[in-house]
Amino acid sequence: MDLSFFGLTSEIAVQYRVNLFTQIHEIVFHGKGGYDWETIYNMPRWLRQFTFNKINDFYKKEAEEYEKSSNANSNSSTLIDSSGNVNKSAWQSVNPGPKVNPGSKVKYK
Repeated sequence: MDLSFFGLTSEIAVQYRVNLFTQIHEIVFHGKGGYDWETIYNMPRWLRQFTFNKINDFYKKEAEEYEKSSNANSNSSTLIDSSGNVNKSAWQSVNPGPKVNPGSKVKYK
């Protein structure tokens, strides 16, 4: 049986340590070179938590913007189908070409 000091047992201590190192890794990795491991490890807990939350918020917003833009693009049609052929109806709606009456001859100058 483990003795607990203010509720901290050896099982919980292991989980806290894993959480600490995971948070340090996330800040260093997703900070894109702005932070090194030793600086984050020695950072006060409140500042490390603040930094982690700011980086997390940034990547969540970036993911939402990406999702929003990909949903907007998914509704549009493409001019080339999966086999590599031009979709003629889509091409004509985008580029209608010159207005010519069906029975008339085209004159070039």
